[in-house]
Amino acid sequence: MHPIDGLPALREVIVKYGFQAKKTLGQNFLFDLNLTQKIAQIAGLTAEDTAIEIGPGPGGLTRALLKTNAHKVFAIEIDPRAINVLEELKQIENQRLVIIQGDALSINVAEITSAPRKIIANLPYNIATPLLLMWLKQADLFKSMTLMFQKEVAERIVAQPKSKNYGRLSVMCQAQAVCKRMFDLPPSAFTPPPKVTSSVVHFVPRTPTIPPKFYQALEIVTKFAFGQRRKMLRSSLKGLNIDINALLEKAQIDSSQRAEELSLQNFLKLAEIYQSFSPNHFL
Repeated sequence: MHPIDGLPALREVIVKYGFQAKKTLGQNFLFDLNLTQKIAQIAGLTAEDTAIEIGPGPGGLTRALLKTNAHKVFAIEIDPRAINVLEELKQIENQRLVIIQGDALSINVAEITSAPRKIIANLPYNIATPLLLMWLKQADLFKSMTLMFQKEVAERIVAQPKSKNYGRLSVMCQAQAVCKRMFDLPPSAFTPPPKVTSSVVHFVPRTPTIPPKFYQALEIVTKFAFGQRRKMLRSSLKGLNIDINALLEKAQIDSSQRAEELSLQNFLKLAEIYQSFSPNHFL
């Protein structure tokens, strides 16, 4: 039996430390250790891997990560109340668990950890998308990401062209990584139960990933294309302030099409040409 299996149940830990979930921090605790173990298994951590967890809370997923062969587990938590709870885990896994108190949005996790890195997290819903987009900009620094989102967000991440969920987030994610929705979790799996179903999505960065300047061009093109998604591209892309007809003609895209009709490759081509049309934007 692993020493972690001898720890008190998470519900007991919550009572012991008076650690109730805070709505302002987007906290919904996952107590089911079968589910946390399932998430850890999807990540496929090896003895070489550094696991990075965001918002561990009472440490349910942290326990599962520490039971893998991961070289180290970095737990980044903004809530000071969670630190004492996590310290109990550190007493058992002092050599492998690193606790960092801070805001994940302001921490460059690649700078404080060693490769190969894998991010595994039950993300707070209120910062999940900003965190994802931040990590995608440096996707080449991660081996994989196994992340939990609201089901609605997960559906947008993996959506394909000509579907209602396909949009800017779909393109930005799929341009940098192969994205696969793994399984859903009902509200009842969490304490307190959220009002929505959750989904785990697994990301494996593409090789090679898109260079930062190219990714920035893709951000701009998709912003305008999907900003007025019901309009034809010749209208929605006007905000780029270049010759839109020349852009679309060079990309071999019909100007009467709408953003949701374009494939990932179409958008990559548009971004490449836009970057060449406006080099001063990307110095």
